[in-house]
Amino acid sequence: MTGNGFPGSVIFAHLKVIESQVLSTRRWIWGRLVYVAGLRLDDGKLLIVISDDSPQTMIADYGRRWGIETLFGMFKTRGFCLESTHFLDATRLSKLLALLSLALCWAVKTGEWLHQHRPIKIKKHGRPSQSVFRYGLDYLRSLVTNLDLKHSEFLLSLQFLSCT
Repeated sequence: MTGNGFPGSVIFAHLKVIESQVLSTRRWIWGRLVYVAGLRLDDGKLLIVISDDSPQTMIADYGRRWGIETLFGMFKTRGFCLESTHFLDATRLSKLLALLSLALCWAVKTGEWLHQHRPIKIKKHGRPSQSVFRYGLDYLRSLVTNLDLKHSEFLLSLQFLSCT
């Protein structure tokens, strides 16, 4: 509900794909007075964003934030399990983040190369079965765990590091 009794899906129902609207006045939502904006995504779904300030840039700000969330997801549960390290020393953590950043770039570059040669399968709902990052990471992991059998493929994959 957006404070006037109507759900956001009704208020923003008129939006066409990639069209957005910021409501002109603040609304009471969950006991807070906030700005509300809606964006119709390219898959037809509705994204509703609320914010205490910056009403004209809140959707763009959310987009940048989502990119950061995706990055943290790759560092943590969807990739490198960074949270399992339990590092407390800032210097060691900084070095680990630097190495993981290189590994992430390597996985993405590898995934892009793989996707050009063997495109990622698209599921029935229209989304890829996996991310480019995951595609590359899984491939690199298979090389490293089978170096005796995949030595030449591993050496080829090292070339992607020169692009990072």
